[in-house]
Amino acid sequence: MGSAVTHAPAMEGLTDSGPRHGPVKAPRPAALKRRSRRENLAGYLFMSPWIAGFLLLTAGPMVASLYFAFTDYNLFDAPRWIGLDNFSEMFGDPRWRHSVRITLWYVVVGTPIKLIAALGVALLLAQKRRGQAFYRAAFYAPSLIGASVSVAIVWKAIFSDDAVVDRTQQFFGIDAGGWTGDPELIIYSLVALTVWQFGAPMVIFLAGLKQVPRELYEAADVDGAGKLRQFWNITLPMISPVLFFNVLLETIHSFQIFSSAYIVGGGAGGNACGPADGTMVYTCYLYVQGFENSRMGLASAMAWMLLVAVALVTAVLFWSQKRWVHYEEGGR
Repeated sequence: MGSAVTHAPAMEGLTDSGPRHGPVKAPRPAALKRRSRRENLAGYLFMSPWIAGFLLLTAGPMVASLYFAFTDYNLFDAPRWIGLDNFSEMFGDPRWRHSVRITLWYVVVGTPIKLIAALGVALLLAQKRRGQAFYRAAFYAPSLIGASVSVAIVWKAIFSDDAVVDRTQQFFGIDAGGWTGDPELIIYSLVALTVWQFGAPMVIFLAGLKQVPRELYEAADVDGAGKLRQFWNITLPMISPVLFFNVLLETIHSFQIFSSAYIVGGGAGGNACGPADGTMVYTCYLYVQGFENSRMGLASAMAWMLLVAVALVTAVLFWSQKRWVHYEEGGR
């Protein structure tokens, strides 16, 4: 009988001339933990400037102001705990109630007019025309410079007695005088200033209008829908998330108005918030109490009341969006 030839089992991936290939070993858990710690450390190092700024310039002052809101503090003496006395005094102050009314009037009147102007110009600029880029930049420019002190000074001069606005009124037979000297008209100059700064919401509206499918308008044209019906049934529902964002942002900004009201109203010198408190918005009265009357405890209480009010308005807007904001997936 011939001898049987036996062969050793070949090992997979092993040859005489080539390298040995085996399964790749998974990293050990300890190595993964060390790598994760190094990556987290690098992330925290990059975030450390922001974290330090937030703690020192935002969170720390907020906590301190919350404490000062319950104290009698004048920036020079040590704060003295008085409980809720600042809040009770604030609610009983007629000038504080007047500042609340002025601010609410400014928010309710100025914000819608600004958004209507922004949406109207955005609809015009969404159409293809020559010089479109120039017009967009020109309409956006006031938003960049509108909040500056220099623009507020110029605005005050424009609405002063015998200035441009006054002379224009006289040309049309209206003898109303300058707006900045009239307690009833000076607030309208602030509304005009905020409406003039419609560039930022306009750009956001433009971005939203670009996302509306053209097929919807083409189908509406086939059905015989006019431009007004297309705007109401197509444009507004499709840009409702953008509209909600602009309403929310501009409402918060309106509650925070200060520099233009302070400068147009007259600034320091006994008339800080306009003639007969005509521009006595909430933040202006807060400034008067905190820095002119050196009542930082009361000013802190006012600041926290403003924060609570803005938070409540924001909550109401978020609650209401379920009824009028439409999203692409069909939800509201």
